[in-house]
Amino acid sequence: MSLIQKLAPIKARHAELSALMSSGDLSGEEFVKCSTEYAELDPVVEAITLYEAGIQEQEDLQELLEDPEMKAIAEEDLYRLSKEIPALEQKIKLALIPTDEADKKNAILEIRAGTGGDEAALFAADLFTMYKGYAAARGWKLELVEASESDIGGYKEIIAEIRGASVFQRMKYESGVHRVQRVPKTESGGRIHTSAATVAVLPEAEDVDVHIDAKDLRIDTYRSQGSGGQHVNTTDSAVRITHLPTGIFVAMQEEKSQHKNKDKAMNLLRTKLYDLERQRLHDERAEDRKTQVGSGDRSERIRTYNYPQGRVTDHRVNLTLYKIEEILAGEALDDVVDELISHDQAEKLAELDA
Repeated sequence: MSLIQKLAPIKARHAELSALMSSGDLSGEEFVKCSTEYAELDPVVEAITLYEAGIQEQEDLQELLEDPEMKAIAEEDLYRLSKEIPALEQKIKLALIPTDEADKKNAILEIRAGTGGDEAALFAADLFTMYKGYAAARGWKLELVEASESDIGGYKEIIAEIRGASVFQRMKYESGVHRVQRVPKTESGGRIHTSAATVAVLPEAEDVDVHIDAKDLRIDTYRSQGSGGQHVNTTDSAVRITHLPTGIFVAMQEEKSQHKNKDKAMNLLRTKLYDLERQRLHDERAEDRKTQVGSGDRSERIRTYNYPQGRVTDHRVNLTLYKIEEILAGEALDDVVDELISHDQAEKLAELDA
C-alpha cells in the first residue's frame, strides 16, 4: 500500500470530525472529544495536503524539463522539492505511528534495591536523586509516596509520584534493571563491586481508567512503623489494601491520617491494575514480534553506570556517554532518553514500511 493510500483514512476522518462538529448534534462531552481528536489530526492533514501538492508539482515539473526555456527553473524547483517532500513524508509517517494513550499521563516511579546489599540500597538512593533532578529540570512535580530506608541511608524501596507534561512518555524508558560498578562506600579494600536496582515506571491511573469493585478488596489497618521499629504514631493509621482477584496489594503509612493513607493506597492500587491490563494487551500484540524498546520489561538489564570510567551505557541502543555526574544529577538524562525515543520511533517506522 502506498503512503498516499494510507493517508486517505486520515483525511476522511478529519473531514468527518469537521462535519460532526458543525452539525450541532453533539453533546458537550462528545464535542470536546471530537474537537480534541480534530486538533490532533489538523497538523497531520496540513502536512498531507502539502505532501500531495508537492508530489503533483514534482510530476508537473518533470514535464517542463522537456521545454528548453523552462528547464533551468524546473530543475531549481525540483531540487527544492527533493528536500521538502522527504521531510513531509517523515513527519507524516511519525504521525501514523500508533500512539500510546498512557503517554500523556503522570507516572508512579518505583525503585527497589536489587543484588548488592547495602550498596544496592545506596544506588537506589542515587537513582532517586537522579530522577528528582530530572523532574526539576523538566518542570515536573515529584512527590514522595512511600519509602523504606536502609540502615546506612539508602533505600530498600522508594515510591514517588511525578506530575507534569508528558511524564510517562519520557519516563517509561527507565523501567528495567540498572547496574552500577564502583568501589562501595562500605568497602575498605578499594575493590570495584557490581550492584543493581530495579526501576518500574507506571502510568498513573485515573478513576475512569479502572473500575474496582469494593467487594474485591480486603482493607487492613495497622500501626505505622518507622525505621528501626520506632512507632510513627500510636494509632492504626497505616493501611494495607489487597485486590483479591489478582492478589496485588499495596501498603501505605507515610501519612498520619488513615484516610489519607487509604486514598494514596487506592491510587497506587488503581495504577498497578491499570498497568497489569496494559501489559496484558501489550503481550497479546507483541507475542510474535520483538519487544519494543521501552516496553517495560523489568527483567532486562538496561543500563550500566561505571564510576571508575565515568561512563553510562544504555545497552538497548549501545549508547555510551562519558558524563556520569551530569546524568546522575538528572541534568543530562535527556541525552539518553532522546536517543531511546529516536530508536523506538525508527523501529516503529520500519514496521510501518513493512
